[in-house]
Amino acid sequence: MIIGVPKEIKDNEFRVGLTPAGAAVLIQEGHEVYVQKNAGFGSGLSDELYIQAGAKILDHAAQIFETAEMIIKVKEPQSVEVSMMKEGQILFTYLHLAPAPELTKQLLDKKISGIAYETIQLDDGSLPLLRPMSEVAGRLAVQIGSYYLQKDRGGSGVLLGGVPGVKPGRVTIVGAGIVGINSLKMAVGLGAQVSIFDINPVRLAYLDDLYGGRVTTIVANAEAIAEEVALSDLLIGAVLIMGAKAPRLVTRAMLSRMRPNSVAVDVSVDQGGCFESTKPTTHSHPTYFDSGVLHYCVSNIPGAVSRTSTFALTNVTLPYARKLANFGLRKALKEDPALAKGLNVHAGEITQKAVAEAFEAYR
Repeated sequence: MIIGVPKEIKDNEFRVGLTPAGAAVLIQEGHEVYVQKNAGFGSGLSDELYIQAGAKILDHAAQIFETAEMIIKVKEPQSVEVSMMKEGQILFTYLHLAPAPELTKQLLDKKISGIAYETIQLDDGSLPLLRPMSEVAGRLAVQIGSYYLQKDRGGSGVLLGGVPGVKPGRVTIVGAGIVGINSLKMAVGLGAQVSIFDINPVRLAYLDDLYGGRVTTIVANAEAIAEEVALSDLLIGAVLIMGAKAPRLVTRAMLSRMRPNSVAVDVSVDQGGCFESTKPTTHSHPTYFDSGVLHYCVSNIPGAVSRTSTFALTNVTLPYARKLANFGLRKALKEDPALAKGLNVHAGEITQKAVAEAFEAYR
């Protein structure tokens, strides 16, 4: 199979979809790998490393899209990239189509076979290709939130860990999945006072046992969320329904009760966000105020730590890329049920239920 790796063009996205080591594996298995010039530069991976692995470097994205049978990316394609794609091409990347009906339509019109990292699902319900970036984003959410709490960054001037004689800041995390648990680790590590919500009491019991009373675990409902949000210095949205738009669990009325210049970080923004006030931002313009609260809603948070993120992501994507390359699309999906769940669009049809429901609602 001919595999293409374009340079990411989303705002300040420095990750790359395939490392030189991954390219070498695919080439050893008989495939051709074409990488756009400087595609790995933002992750500290030079063109020379790809050449040493046996890949060929092409100057322009158009050459990659024209040549490749399968495109391996990190983030969803931008409109200019979709315009360069060909009917029947395999696209292997994060897609997040439920809140993106226009992109969905573009991929349908092009009859692209889009396999979304975020909906590949194992029998136990876990999402192996979403997990590493959720771990990164969850940890970064607290790091970023604490930075924007600084008064010179627009925040309320609260130090999350406090100091002797001054109480620590309060962090509220909505959602106890991979993002939420990793945010919890960081917030506890900083010495903050932490509350975490989820609808799964078993998950909350596990966290309560693990942290021995250092955190407050609460079953999510509107009244309880409103109460905790009002007391928070840093609010983190970490809600995920696989493939679907995130529910809006935090209203503007709730946010308006927070101390002015408190900070809200919505990691759920890729799936539409779990705050009523969420709108996607970029690393170039990451924040805005709404209801008196400083919002950070960057839709590619892990791109800020591109080298760590690239290696963490490609560690888990490469085995699936190999299956697609070695077996072809149909056989690979047939033999791997988890991979089959990743197929979101194919031959002009939507093949993922939550995406189909969202698109139908849009129409």
